[in-house]
Amino acid sequence: MNVHTAANAVPPVDDTELGIVLDDLAGIHPGIDLIRDGLRLLAHDRLTVEQTQLLAVTLAGGTDGTDVLTAIGHLTARLLNADTNPALRTLPLDRQKNTQLHGELLVHHLGDPDLHQHASNASGAIHTD
Repeated sequence: MNVHTAANAVPPVDDTELGIVLDDLAGIHPGIDLIRDGLRLLAHDRLTVEQTQLLAVTLAGGTDGTDVLTAIGHLTARLLNADTNPALRTLPLDRQKNTQLHGELLVHHLGDPDLHQHASNASGAIHTD
């Protein structure tokens, strides 16, 4: 990828791994399309150093669990729980419980501080006075 762009413009994500994933997620659900739009906006926005530092922590580096990655884990667990997603109540009870367990395990694993450490460290490396 050519990192030198005219007028130091933010390069598009079109043919990058991010762009490919965003394209693959199109049309699944309006909520996912909104998330895609937000991620694309963040990727194309001309950010300040301070905004970049804050976004690294906000997206995936919250050591206290206050980041987008953790929120996505909690949402996924909610969707995988028959108590909070009536669509799953038609499944046999053992499948409901197994599905719920995997959602709970997802939240547990996404809550691992090591997973968030790299984004947190990157934010710290950017640190401005």
